[in-house]
Amino acid sequence: MGSEQRRSRRTVRAVAAVVGSALLLTGCTVQRQGAEPTEGPKLLSVAASAAVTTWDPIRSFSTEALCLGNVYETLLKKNPEGAAEDFTPVLAESWETSADGKTWTFHLREGATFHDGSDVDADAVKQSIEAAKEYGGASFIWAPLESIDTPDDRTVVMTLSYSAPMDLIAASTYGAWIVEPSALAASKDDEDYFAEGTDAGTGPYTVDSYTPGKEVVLDAYDGYWNTEAAPYYTTVNVAITPDAVTAQQMLTAGEIDLATALPMENITAVAEQTGGEVRTANSPFNFLAYFNTTRPPLDDPKVRQALSYAIPYQDIIDVGAYGYGTPSHGPVPKGIFPYSDAVPQYSYDIDKAKALLAEAGHADGFELTLTYASENSSEARFVPLIKDAYAKIGVTVNVRAELFNQQWEQAKADPETAQDIFVVYYWPTYSDAGVDNLSSLFGSSEKPFFNLSYWKNDTYDALLAEAGKLTGSDRAAAQATYEEAMKLLVDQAPGVFLYDPQAVMVVPKDLEIGDFNENYPFTTFFASIRPRA
Repeated sequence: MGSEQRRSRRTVRAVAAVVGSALLLTGCTVQRQGAEPTEGPKLLSVAASAAVTTWDPIRSFSTEALCLGNVYETLLKKNPEGAAEDFTPVLAESWETSADGKTWTFHLREGATFHDGSDVDADAVKQSIEAAKEYGGASFIWAPLESIDTPDDRTVVMTLSYSAPMDLIAASTYGAWIVEPSALAASKDDEDYFAEGTDAGTGPYTVDSYTPGKEVVLDAYDGYWNTEAAPYYTTVNVAITPDAVTAQQMLTAGEIDLATALPMENITAVAEQTGGEVRTANSPFNFLAYFNTTRPPLDDPKVRQALSYAIPYQDIIDVGAYGYGTPSHGPVPKGIFPYSDAVPQYSYDIDKAKALLAEAGHADGFELTLTYASENSSEARFVPLIKDAYAKIGVTVNVRAELFNQQWEQAKADPETAQDIFVVYYWPTYSDAGVDNLSSLFGSSEKPFFNLSYWKNDTYDALLAEAGKLTGSDRAAAQATYEEAMKLLVDQAPGVFLYDPQAVMVVPKDLEIGDFNENYPFTTFFASIRPRA
């Protein structure tokens, strides 16, 4: 899982992650209840903060997923935590795996077509996945894939080089969309093929027009295969609105029907003003802070444990997330595999922190340097609380706000001269935080890419390797093994696990909106939105 392409893409994604200034109304589905469609066009007006960096469904690895998730579809869709079923069939109506988790067979549904009217067959699926593996923005998710066979037009057989959860991979937001073959051929060597909003998907919407930086207009696809979930709104007008305050003004003025991002501090006021409802849900995001474990005093686990006990977790949630968050159980967010409530949490205990520092020979304290991303308003709010809390145990913290790229380059250059504490905002590429968060954030390597604690632990690495091989064949056993690894991680404390921010939405009083889906945090599924009865 460590290709150079993944590394460069992950850097770009990490830079985008640090903005964090508003709450996203994305990943939501909508109850199909209420009034039946009436004759004539029906328009949904939306203000969205998501920029379009590319319309290419293979190369995409950014916020354009807001729209692309309505134009393209995957074989499966991962359901949110608590759903009756783990997955919803999409272009594949059924699937099965071999006992060893190395062979996965997907049976395609009849009647699904691309927007040009051509059939979604096994060859189209094969070409799409091979393209994603070869040059996709999230190509690394297909690392286990060895070959794809198509014994007939409706059957796709994936053979893996090792056991892997192909159901989770095939349901990914990035790198798993099925694309019409002629568009794949035209775009492979032409990165500008999709630039004007050309689309080649199967989804409920087509791209009608695109004005860069300003507007996306989506039109309902009349030939959409899922007639039971066909769009109510014939047109969705998405105004690209990076500023959350502007989106708030548009919503409260009645200029739009829905805003995907609103200022966190104004959520309650907006709901009261518009008569809407505030809802919270799991999100896949996570705040943590690395300790530089390569030099004293942070090379001592007892010191790191002391610093973990000195964190005022609830205060950080109240200030950083305006109360919309939950204390972390390690670096895996709630609702994402392999999250577990059984993983211990540190609690705020200043006396225990002082006692551990004294046991470690640091009763008089010491001095540390902390950096955070100046672009991330949540970090800017809660970092002073860390500084003040550590002062109570005699630890002086020198805080530096830097652009994410700056602190990233410094941390990557040389652990011996890097900052002592590095605040990070992170999420998994797809719904497996075992192969992503646990491995990417804390797995050992000679030259770590994202593990900027520089911590190395052979037992932890072995547990991750074992769990990763089990996930495709015995998910319960993989879960138990990952839990063992996470408990070790929390005990050794190479980082402090701060909180999981929640997804927060203001549900307009005149729209039916269902549960947020933490597996698709950047996509708003417009096809399901209906007016309230």
